[in-house]
Amino acid sequence: MVERHPWRWLVYALFIAVSLFCVAPFFIIISASFSDEMMLKTNGYSFLPQGLTLDAYAYIFKTPKAILMPYAVTIFCTVIGTVASLVITAMMGYVCSRRDFKAHKALSFLVFFAMLFNVGLVATYFTMVSIYGLKDSVWAMIVPMLMSPWNVFLMKSFMNDVPFELIEAAKIDGSGEFRLFFQIIVPIAKPALATIGLFIAFAYWNDWYNCFLYINNNDLTSLQYYLYRVMSEAAFLSTNTMASTMLAARQIPTTTVRMAMCVLAAGPMLVVFPFFQKYFVRGLTVGSVKG
Repeated sequence: MVERHPWRWLVYALFIAVSLFCVAPFFIIISASFSDEMMLKTNGYSFLPQGLTLDAYAYIFKTPKAILMPYAVTIFCTVIGTVASLVITAMMGYVCSRRDFKAHKALSFLVFFAMLFNVGLVATYFTMVSIYGLKDSVWAMIVPMLMSPWNVFLMKSFMNDVPFELIEAAKIDGSGEFRLFFQIIVPIAKPALATIGLFIAFAYWNDWYNCFLYINNNDLTSLQYYLYRVMSEAAFLSTNTMASTMLAARQIPTTTVRMAMCVLAAGPMLVVFPFFQKYFVRGLTVGSVKG
């Protein structure tokens, strides 16, 4: 029988308090997005909306294309990028974990080397633009993030725990490498795939830098870069005296618009996360205990 620690309720209370401190900023942002602009500037931020209004969201959706196009681009990049990156990462991790593959140590070293040393912005930009020709292409926001060395090592560490006898048995039964990988290894690796897939999806969804580097076409703007531009423009206008006077005269909610954009940008991933939570927890703990 497991002995219960007498101070366990204090530990529970501590973790609950830390959790509340972590989620409190997001509730404040949601409250600010539904608040009146002038009341927010006068009274400051709070957990409850001040002068409940939808002005910020009405302003954002006044021109629906401006927000819907970045949403479509980001969803496309997240879905296609996550699937492609997950397949490449799983294959690379599987090859690095195969002890019967003679070059698995050399390949693992190359992945480790790539994790420690980056080629730099100039070489990356030259490769994407001059060699691959991806300037002003949606693929410029997908290709640079297709493989992360860190994710490859996470996948490799999980696949190291797959019994090698299982692979040998499948090969004796006449299974080819692709059938072995997709019909045996992939089903076993579902927790790791879900965990790493969630990491990759978050990375694609939150990426704005690749759009900033490679995209000049406004129709290919990602959601996060659109949010970055809105926040930058609002910050500039709020510090410019003449612009601030004009905005006040036109009653444009600059602060609440930024808060509403944060909610619209982060909301979908917060909805998706609970569906992957059980796989996420299993993926973090699997392989941590050796038999």
